[in-house]
Amino acid sequence: MTDAAAGVAAIDEQILEFLASLVADRGLAANTIAAYRRDLATYAAFLRGRAPTPELASAFVLSLRRAGLAATTVARRVATVRGFHRFAVAEGIAAFDPTVLLESPRRPRSLPKALTVDEVTRLVEAPDTTTPVGRRDRALLEFMYATGARVAETVGLDELDLDLEDGTVVLTGKGSKQRIVPVGAVAREALADWLPDRARLRGARSGRAVFLSLRGARLSRQAVWNIVKTQAIRAGIAPDVVSPHVLRHSAATHMVEGGADLRTVQEMLGHASISTTQVYTRVSPRHLLEVYAATHPRT
Repeated sequence: MTDAAAGVAAIDEQILEFLASLVADRGLAANTIAAYRRDLATYAAFLRGRAPTPELASAFVLSLRRAGLAATTVARRVATVRGFHRFAVAEGIAAFDPTVLLESPRRPRSLPKALTVDEVTRLVEAPDTTTPVGRRDRALLEFMYATGARVAETVGLDELDLDLEDGTVVLTGKGSKQRIVPVGAVAREALADWLPDRARLRGARSGRAVFLSLRGARLSRQAVWNIVKTQAIRAGIAPDVVSPHVLRHSAATHMVEGGADLRTVQEMLGHASISTTQVYTRVSPRHLLEVYAATHPRT
């Protein structure tokens, strides 16, 4: 085997061990593991059989920037590579970490996109609730806005997770971590309207899923995206500015603007670190102007 071939084999084996450790030790979701795998495949392709060095690590970062990738994508890939090399050294399968002196790119801390309260109201009220599909879509949108649930948490929701009497739901987030989140009265009413339809549609493929297709199967992530986009058009909102994640951001932003403390929002959203939630302290210019006009004595 040539030195180049040996280098490729070594890196590929180390990457496989790293990915296996993420599954076994950290219990990360399949989508997260897939993202790690893609990032490391890009890195291995860049090395082209060369042994990793500090110079090559720096060149890899430069190549990502020259490719015109978003700053968040560059930062994520660099973090993945650094985590991989730290693991390899800690496990004794590599002699040194070539990224130890590598400067991490700064992630831009942009304000999350959020709809106005009026826009959210129009969106969640857009479905035609005279039909089963409309009742499902209304319940889905109300639930996502009420709880700030991720799309994966929403499609993974089972009937046993939901307690309409107590007004709570158990959400299973990243790393299979569970949290209890309140469900508002409007969302509970929409869910109660949908559940009889769900009972009639439930089939062998759906299990105990709360949100089903008309064929009785658990809704997919893509189906939820399509529902949000379709109802945005019905509500007169540009579909390119609305997504399931925007609904999540809107719920958090509106809570903070209404006076909620960050620890509460952190718990509701399932953020592992309060620093992730702190971005919501950067209130929108519109809200800043409203508060200024209402509170400053010289306006």
